[in-house]
Amino acid sequence: MTTLSPPFSRALILGGARSGKSARAETLTLAAAAGGTAVYLATSEAGDAEMQTRIAGHRARRGAEWTTREAPLALVEAFATETRPVLVDCLTLWLSNLMAAGRDVAGEGDRLADAVAAHASPLVLVSNEVGMGIVPDNALARAFRDHAGRLHQKIAAVCDRVELVVAGLPLVLKPQGLQ
Repeated sequence: MTTLSPPFSRALILGGARSGKSARAETLTLAAAAGGTAVYLATSEAGDAEMQTRIAGHRARRGAEWTTREAPLALVEAFATETRPVLVDCLTLWLSNLMAAGRDVAGEGDRLADAVAAHASPLVLVSNEVGMGIVPDNALARAFRDHAGRLHQKIAAVCDRVELVVAGLPLVLKPQGLQ
């Protein structure tokens, strides 16, 4: 795995489904915690049995080093005053929640980017890269893909580390040249 040198303040970890991005983000967050505890902000909601199984799998992988809190909509408020390292998993689920709730997605994305930029303790954000496939055949899916792409650009711009995880392997995108 890639080492953290120099240390990061804010990291965005992108990848496809089951790419290993959450495990990678957990490793980075615990490294930043340096033997202390970290906060896991979960944006998902267990709306069906399959999602309950996914959530249980993520929880089983984490140990006592984690304090888990749920933040399906109020993400900025959930980490704004936190002084421990924070892992947000994941931005695309948060985006889905915003869209389903009829929220101002662009405005919330701007607010999140501002909060990420201002955050003082280590922060790792996970998100699904959904823009590398075919153009979706319906307006809702196209809107989601477009919102996700714009959100990723905003967050990547304020992070000092950005990685793309493929097949469990991290590719460092920012800072360039760091391996």
